[in-house]
Amino acid sequence: MIVLRYGELFLKGANRPRFESLLRRNVERALGALSGHTLARAQGRLFVTMADASEEEAAASCLARVFGLASLSRAVSVEPDLEQIGAAALAQVEAHVERHGRPASFKVKARRSDKQFPVGSPEIGRQVGEVIFEATELPVDLKNPGLEVGVEVGVRSTFIFTGSIPGAGGLPVGASGRVALLLSGGLDSPVAGYLMQKRGCPVEAVYFHSPPYTGERALDKVQQLAARMATTQGEPLRLHVVKFTAIQEAVRDGAPAELAVVLYRRSMLRIASRLALSSGALALATGENLGQVASQTLENMACIQAVCDIPVLRPLLAFDKAETIALARKIGTYELSILPYDDCCSLFVPKHPATKARQKTLLKVEPRLALEPLEDAAVEGVEVVGY
Repeated sequence: MIVLRYGELFLKGANRPRFESLLRRNVERALGALSGHTLARAQGRLFVTMADASEEEAAASCLARVFGLASLSRAVSVEPDLEQIGAAALAQVEAHVERHGRPASFKVKARRSDKQFPVGSPEIGRQVGEVIFEATELPVDLKNPGLEVGVEVGVRSTFIFTGSIPGAGGLPVGASGRVALLLSGGLDSPVAGYLMQKRGCPVEAVYFHSPPYTGERALDKVQQLAARMATTQGEPLRLHVVKFTAIQEAVRDGAPAELAVVLYRRSMLRIASRLALSSGALALATGENLGQVASQTLENMACIQAVCDIPVLRPLLAFDKAETIALARKIGTYELSILPYDDCCSLFVPKHPATKARQKTLLKVEPRLALEPLEDAAVEGVEVVGY
């Protein structure tokens, strides 16, 4: 079996059943491509038993990406009998040695949630540890063991495991409202989308494409990123591809060059807000990071967000680039993000963009650009790709 431990769900009080139901649904979806399994709940855990034991490793890999799980362990279930528990624990240690080599030391951590079991947790740990020590002569280290053997004696299940795999943490996707993510081909926006999923938000992606300035390889890169994000979502993810060329050309030809990026972003948010509302999203999300580039000063962010009637969430706001890169590597988007294809925001950018744009100035410039019909056409021409 695989033992799944909850993360924040323990804190949810009267709403916990809804969160558990979402988590169970997402676990079932994560295991959907594998052969038969059973899923049960007991003792504040979820237990997955695979019909084909050879698929346990693949199942554990899938489940480690499910938001809402703090950790998981591959375990064996035994009868609540000390002799059987000791034998199973020894077998687990021997299997670990065969796979990973001999650890420097070990300890047994026992938990007795079934108070009818006649032996307490410390004594269970002592007796099981004695069985392992006598057979293997591994040193015992209770403070910093090389291998921890877990024993849990519960009302409905008694199981033994060695070690645990970190879970994705956070909340189950679906626990919070849907968001529309402005997805570019860079490092930041896929990481921002991952963090929104981690807070329980299903993500819709919006990509602004500017052919012929951004080619098909740029679009393919974003499609691959969207497909990767769908693997952590647990439900379908839709990518909205917006043709943005005409708007960028209008800004390039009719606005002061230093305001170009802020004007691009205002137009993007107006379009993305409309798409969000039509798809049931409650907020926008971006990969913006305070002070990272010229458009991401507080003054410019305020001017950009002023056009939007729904919240704009920026989960990377206080990250430094090293933190973003580390998380991109962890979630598997880094290698795609560094492929050398430009996104539309890198087009027609002046040498000295404005860092402190003023709303009053932008409101004077925008009417001269006649962006509204161009934005209407962009919304009407959106192409949607599902993953």
